[in-house]
Amino acid sequence: MAGRPRGVDDSVILRAAAEVIGRVGPTGLTLAAVADEVGLVPGTLVQRFGSKRGLLVALARQSAHEAQAHHERLRQGRPSPLAALVALAEESMALMDTPERFANHLAFLCMDLTDPQLHEYALVIHETQRRAILALLDEAVTEGELRIGTDTAALAGSVQALIAGTGLTWALDRQDTLPERLRRAVTALLSPYARSKEMS
Repeated sequence: MAGRPRGVDDSVILRAAAEVIGRVGPTGLTLAAVADEVGLVPGTLVQRFGSKRGLLVALARQSAHEAQAHHERLRQGRPSPLAALVALAEESMALMDTPERFANHLAFLCMDLTDPQLHEYALVIHETQRRAILALLDEAVTEGELRIGTDTAALAGSVQALIAGTGLTWALDRQDTLPERLRRAVTALLSPYARSKEMS
């Protein structure tokens, strides 16, 4: 495209935008701050995304498009579906490693809830995560990690709600690290459904 700088890929700029959101929140985000993060001038971002809102919409769109592939990568190289499920829980909160960053990304989610276009992409991410959780739970039943007859659809909803709730609780009480809290919470939720070794 004529006049479009080609030095930095859009995906790099959008990752930088997510990093800046973590530091200052969506209201503090500026095209200048993102441009500085990747070594560009703000005019380049105006050419590519049009405005701050255009950048946020592009970030939401990319996150939605990448969600399924990201969840599939989590299963690769892990010894079991439940190990992959714990990794999914941890990775879903990977950008929120401090209470302040959690609050800033939560503010972006609040925008998702009120902006119809952003909500569309947020819902895709939410539903993709739920399908990935359900697939891992189904696989865990097939492989004998969870009891036959487990209501995996209901359990998937509980896991998804647990992930979100654990993040908020951790941001409030600030005990241990978020990955530690997520591992314990998911393990505790699944333990009543686990098959005993004698049954394996």
